[in-house]
Amino acid sequence: MTEMMRAVVITEPGAPEVLRVETVPRPEPRPGEVLVRVATSGVNRADLLQRRGSYPAPEGFPQDIPGLEFAGTVEGAASGVGRWKSGDAVMGITGGGGYAEYLVAPADAVIPVPRGVSLADAGAIPEVFITAWDALFLQERLSAGEALLIHAVGSGVGTAAFQLGRAFGATVVGTSRTPGKLERATELGLEHAVQADERWPERVLELTHGNGVDVILDLVGGPYLAGNQRVLARRGRHVVVGVTGGARAEVDLRALMGKRGSIRGTVLRARSLQEKAEIAAGFAQAVVPRFEDGTLKPVVDRLFPAEQAAEAHRLVEANRTFGKVLIRW
Repeated sequence: MTEMMRAVVITEPGAPEVLRVETVPRPEPRPGEVLVRVATSGVNRADLLQRRGSYPAPEGFPQDIPGLEFAGTVEGAASGVGRWKSGDAVMGITGGGGYAEYLVAPADAVIPVPRGVSLADAGAIPEVFITAWDALFLQERLSAGEALLIHAVGSGVGTAAFQLGRAFGATVVGTSRTPGKLERATELGLEHAVQADERWPERVLELTHGNGVDVILDLVGGPYLAGNQRVLARRGRHVVVGVTGGARAEVDLRALMGKRGSIRGTVLRARSLQEKAEIAAGFAQAVVPRFEDGTLKPVVDRLFPAEQAAEAHRLVEANRTFGKVLIRW
């Protein structure tokens, strides 16, 4: 008889109220996979888009169960898995299906929960910290002593990115339209907080003595593009991770050429298993110890029971959060 589990299901494309907790078949691990009993599932903007019907899950993942990250304990494993044993605390990213009591994940792509971090809080780590780590250090080669600008610094990726930048020796500037989020980011260790009004480029240039910033982590998109081009330093790197403000804007290619700058876009969800496994291994080695020594902290705004997943989505859509919103099981 097939084992069953609870999951948050998208009953049809639409507003948050289309989310329902239903009983569905529990997945079974295939060779090389582990079965994870989920403690918390992170809520991400990709989940909101999937719920609306505009961002389908990659092939092979549930189309009606959202969720890109999880933390929990290993419940079982298929053949070919020697690294993990039942009861191990793990976390990771997935292409979908994270809003559920159980999920299966490739053994090579899950990461140990840092010592000293609770399972509940660990659900706030994988998607945002791995996204920021990959964008800043693996792709844009952020170095100690460089200046980093982060837009939407109070978001999940924003709070992860400024902690990572600070931990690895960068000078970090963060913007937000909400003064309260800037205050909370400053309390968490942000060095330079900038109100995202019409004068934010001037303030960034003042803070960098007119030199501009070496790396821009952009979670807003189109509306900030002109300002980003103004504050980009020579040989600066601009990486777009989110487009909450809009996906289109005009690029001044001559200015980009003159600065020998670059603009790159990135996503994690659609990458191959091999890429995800390589990123996970590097993250476990370089970043997990920074949680264990207290340098980095997961930032949790709210924790909702699965039955209130719709309310969790409403909160994220309203842009009233600082850090991560989690669903607990």
